[in-house]
Amino acid sequence: MADVLKFYQSKPNLKLLNKAADVLEKGGLIIYPTDTVYALGCLSNNNKGLQRLANIKGIKLDKAPFSFFMRDFNDLSHYVKPLDNATFKLLKRCLPGPFTFILPCLKLPKPFEKRKSIGIRMANHPILDALMDFLKAPLITTSLHDEDEILDYTTDPDIIYERWESKIDLLLEDGFGGNIPSTVVDLCSPLPQIVREGKGDLNLL
Repeated sequence: MADVLKFYQSKPNLKLLNKAADVLEKGGLIIYPTDTVYALGCLSNNNKGLQRLANIKGIKLDKAPFSFFMRDFNDLSHYVKPLDNATFKLLKRCLPGPFTFILPCLKLPKPFEKRKSIGIRMANHPILDALMDFLKAPLITTSLHDEDEILDYTTDPDIIYERWESKIDLLLEDGFGGNIPSTVVDLCSPLPQIVREGKGDLNLL
């Protein structure tokens, strides 16, 4: 049975976040709040956690389209190819914020070494921001798609816990989540390509 760490009014609690970081370091899976929807993730450098995440999603790990939560642009520079001026300015306008950008990547560590592009996020959420300061590697992220065809994303943390408690190790609860995912933009071509419209404002692109 998964543990629940409750936060109030999105205020970081360093003691709880240190516990969450410890769970992640041991290969744990956590559900955590973001500036869009609740997300499921593990550490990007922990093979145990990565394999568990792929198994839950029913996909092969080396083909998993997981995105990476980056702490800042310094972290980003270790994973993506050098950015031209226009791309950098676009990212600075939009991040941190409710966007996922697909960018050409540098050679990634196993099991992602065959990937030629990487999805990156920098969320604007105080709890997630504070958690990232405890981590030695980016956080892998994937959204919680609801099996209900009417409701794509469950917002109630109690319902999320009921559905996921047997599959995860920890839920970081911060009240009701959103139900609009990030806007996904592919920047691997000369012009930005909108892959999915979401919470991110297209006027910023």
